[in-house]
Parts: sequence; C-alpha cells; structure tokens
Amino acid sequence: MTQKKPSLSANAASSAPRSSDPSKIAVSSAKASGKTSSVKIGFKTSEFIVYPAHGVGQIMAIEEQEVAGFKLELYVISFVKDKMTLKVPTPKVASVGMRKLAEADVVKKALETLTGRARVKRTMWSRRAQEYEAKINSGDLVAIAEVVRDLYRSDIQPEQSYSERQLYEAATDRMAREIAAVQKLGDSDSLKLIESQLQKGPRRATKADEPAAVEDGDVEEAA
Repeated sequence: MTQKKPSLSANAASSAPRSSDPSKIAVSSAKASGKTSSVKIGFKTSEFIVYPAHGVGQIMAIEEQEVAGFKLELYVISFVKDKMTLKVPTPKVASVGMRKLAEADVVKKALETLTGRARVKRTMWSRRAQEYEAKINSGDLVAIAEVVRDLYRSDIQPEQSYSERQLYEAATDRMAREIAAVQKLGDSDSLKLIESQLQKGPRRATKADEPAAVEDGDVEEAA
C-alpha cells in the first residue's frame, strides 16, 4: 500500500506574503534584516532634502504608524515657505524621487548652465510649457536651470507673457531654494547669484534679432 506524502499546503500558506503591497513588504523585509529603511537611504531628522513636486523641504521627524497590522515608517517633511507638511513612507522614497541636496559640482554645473545660450524650440507654446513644467517637477537642478535660462528676459527684451513669467518664477524659486540650502545663503543672496549668472550669458535676442538656438516647428505665441 502506497503511503501518502504529507501535504505542503499548510507550510506554503504560512510562508506566503500576507500582502502584495510593496510598501508593507519592504517594511517587513527591513525589520527582518534588523535594518530600517531610513538607515539604508541615509536621511535623518533636521536634514534638508529635495522632493521633486515641491522642492526643498526639511525632515522634521521619522514616525511609525500602524496600517493594516503593519508598522509603516514615515518621513515627516516640512515645506516652510509653502506652509505645508508631507508624510512620505520610507519605502516610497525612491519611487517619488526624493533625494539629498545637490553636491557642489552639480550646483556649479547648474550655475554654469545659466550662462549658456538660450535654447528655444519653435513649437507651440502649450507644448513647450509642458516640457518646462516637467523639467521643474523632475527635481533635477540642472534641468531646472535650463528652464530659468530659456525663459529669462533681460531689460532689452520683450516682456514675458503671464504664463512664461509663472514658469520662470517657479523654476527660479526652486533653484534659488536649493542653492541657498547647499551654500547656506539667504534667499535674496541666492537669487542675486542666479541673476548675476544669467547676465553673464550671450546677449539675448531683441525683437529685431533671430532667436538663439531654435528648432523648426509650429510656432504659437505664449498665452
């Protein structure tokens, strides 16, 4: 008579993950290894960071909350100028693009970018505006500097449209805040540094001049 083998279903069920939620699995794995996500990533309380969608913020605390039976670790981030507080699960840090402040060489490259020739595509403004906004929200300091450079207008140039000015100010503010945090400057000093770099660039085109570094395509005036 053939003996029946013990069923493995009970053992398999007990070893299977309880949830498919990546955040919960990541927290569970971190606890099993004896290390928390904050240690792996290296962010700590009082540190200034960059959150792509909001710019520079400061980690005020690292909290734990229980969600569906799991303890979830959260960074509590304050954006003082925006009067906003954000809580980010530590396992989600990489996916949202949260990062440390830029290194000195990246800041240098961003400032050098401001002195370059503006590159304005001859495409519809709505398309360009989307590209500028995507660069601003990318969290990439050099990409943000490109937006500042391309939308900058000197005194001899035509005034910006309302939408151009809004994007220019948003990009300049993001860049100024990060440079201020990295170089420990006041906001006004950081803005002056950006302005001085922009003025070092090639003479900007006037109404009678050809635009600098353009690409062919449909053209629509900025609204």
